[in-house]
This record gives sequence, C-alpha cells and structure tokens, in this order.
Amino acid sequence: MPLSRQRRFPRARRSVSAARSFAVEILMEWGIAERLDDIRLCVSELATNAVLHGAPPGREFCLRLVLDVSFVRVEVMDSGDGLPQLRDPSAEGTVIAPRSPPTSPPRGPAPPPSPPPCAPAGV
Repeated sequence: MPLSRQRRFPRARRSVSAARSFAVEILMEWGIAERLDDIRLCVSELATNAVLHGAPPGREFCLRLVLDVSFVRVEVMDSGDGLPQLRDPSAEGTVIAPRSPPTSPPRGPAPPPSPPPCAPAGV
C-alpha cells in the first residue's frame, strides 16, 4: 500500500520554500535520498506555479507526496477555477493532467489511483 503525506499552504511566495522543506522532511522520513534534488526542484516548480497562476488571492494550494514501491509521485492541487493544459503530449518528464482519466493510456507502468483531494488543514 502506498504511503501518502500532504499539507496545505497559503497563496504566498514564502509557501514555495515551506513546500520544499515539507517535501524534504517527508522524503527523509521515508528514507528517500536518491532523487532528492530532482524532487525538490519539481516541488519548487509546481508550488511556484500554484502561487503565481493557480490559487486565487486568499486561497491555498495542497502538496501531496505519494511513495509507492518504484516511484514517488508529487501532486500539487490549487484552488483555482482553471484546468491544466498539456502543451506537448510527446514531452518526457513532468506530466500535468486533470483528474479526469486520459483518453490514451500513459507510457510505462500505471501508478496507483490518486487518493481523494487534500483534506482541510488540521485533518
């Protein structure tokens, strides 16, 4: 069964650093150090995008880390009204996708189903 940890952050520039610190804390707790810099960079990019473009003023974004047998999944959900747009479906690396299922199967092994959306703070 995959491990999962999540935290909500306010829409503020300082939250990007806080999200990175949270991710590093959780990865170290799980004993994951091999790709720490890559994952930290991914968290930074996704959190920055949520702060600048996703979460409206006064609202939050949520960072979730999921550890499965062969991968770590990084999810950032913002409270904005827009849906993510996949600009280059042939690109390798980070995939941004809405919660609706894709129209074609992804390459590689399928990840486990996503847990429910972020719980409110304090849950």
